[in-house]
Amino acid sequence: MKILDQYILRRFLYNFFSSFFILIVIFIFQGIWLFIDDLAGKGLGMVIIGKFIFYFIPTLVDKVLPLTVLLSSILTFGTFAENYEFAAMKASGISLQRGMRSLIVFVLFLGLVTFFFANDVIPKSEQKMFNLRRNIAKVKPAAAITEGVFSDFEGTGDGMNIKVDKKHGEQDRFLENVIIHKKTDQNINNTVIKAKSGELISSEASDIIQLVLKDGNYYEDLMPKDPKERRKHPFAKSNFETYTINIDISELNEQDLEEDQNITTNKMKNVGRLIKDIDSLRENNLEKVEAFSKNVVNRMGAFPAQPVRDSTQRNLQLIEPEKSEESKLDSIKTIDDFMESLENWEQIQVMKKAQNEVSSILNTVKSKKNELQSRYKFYNSHILSLHQKYALALSCIVLFFVGAPLGAIIRKGGLGLPMVVAIILFLTYYFIGVFAGNYAKEGNIHPAIGAWLPTLIMLPLGISLTRRATADKGLVGFGYFIDRIKSIFKKKEKEAEEQ
Repeated sequence: MKILDQYILRRFLYNFFSSFFILIVIFIFQGIWLFIDDLAGKGLGMVIIGKFIFYFIPTLVDKVLPLTVLLSSILTFGTFAENYEFAAMKASGISLQRGMRSLIVFVLFLGLVTFFFANDVIPKSEQKMFNLRRNIAKVKPAAAITEGVFSDFEGTGDGMNIKVDKKHGEQDRFLENVIIHKKTDQNINNTVIKAKSGELISSEASDIIQLVLKDGNYYEDLMPKDPKERRKHPFAKSNFETYTINIDISELNEQDLEEDQNITTNKMKNVGRLIKDIDSLRENNLEKVEAFSKNVVNRMGAFPAQPVRDSTQRNLQLIEPEKSEESKLDSIKTIDDFMESLENWEQIQVMKKAQNEVSSILNTVKSKKNELQSRYKFYNSHILSLHQKYALALSCIVLFFVGAPLGAIIRKGGLGLPMVVAIILFLTYYFIGVFAGNYAKEGNIHPAIGAWLPTLIMLPLGISLTRRATADKGLVGFGYFIDRIKSIFKKKEKEAEEQ
């Protein structure tokens, strides 16, 4: 039996690593298109691109590994069934479950490794890849400018767009036909600079890139404080031989992601960090909602706070009960009574003030609603990421019990039918996960359900296929339905004959 276990394990590992290598290459090329704007046309060296791909590969494991387990299971057991090796094992008294024993141990170990990978390796890879994308301008300053298009430097604090026709020289530092649009605080392009040539001067020890322009023109729209002067549309224009611009890229060179919660996403956190942040986010959201609800209630005045009872007033009521009872009486009992007690112009003022107050409260509620929705979406994404780390490990085990009996049932090896079946099953699993994840982030379903739903759907399928493969049944059993239909027709014919 040890020889048989080793034989089955070797065949499975061969298919597993072959499938993993092929699929990882396919997904790398597919994923590169997502970041083509960060890499293409920027003169990056092979070392930088190699680092980017190296950090990008671990982020593909959540897609590649389940498909690899499913495909390798179908290939292995489909080949065994096609070559009648399963028939020989069953003739020797070895059941399907006994033949799968060595692979079950391997898949359980693979599930543990997958959880460790999802908890420790993938978050660090996400952080490294994000850092590298944000720091491309520091690794190679000329990469911040792309030939033929306007490169946006809005996030650097300078607020400008730069376009060059050509880059050349060492590290692409020399530029030709430079056009720069500078922006105001209102994001308006009021300054245009054109130069025939330029040069980038930078240092890895500095967060400043110097752009030295030569032989150009400077044009700026002036904005006087006096409105009458603005109607004249004044501007300033000048020529220059040399003009130096300092571009601050300190934000692009941000390295410490732990201090900025807006940069540290849920994908960059492990289980311990996610649990801690989920608790803090929940408490913070509840505090925001409670503070906002109190603010709205106070502005509406619909639920005034009950006054605190004063013991002196209570004693006064005991001494002078008639006077206190009279003071409690109020001739105005309804809003209509209050409005009728006012003059027409006073009624109009009250109605306009009430209308303005209601409109203001509604606008506040709408703006706060968007903020709270984004907060809860961020909170739900953390819960979703936490459960996805556990669900990924279990999905490898579940998909093995889907693929192994399915391969034994279809009895086909090679990369033909098994590949088609594996892709169809995986796409079903993947798209269910995508849709469930999106619904979970929006709060339509609980994030835990969104993370576990594709695995829970595949679990009964794996149990059903394992039972059918153990009982030597086909993929779909039509015999039972055909027998039922035949029995119905026979019963009707018998009744007709008796009549």
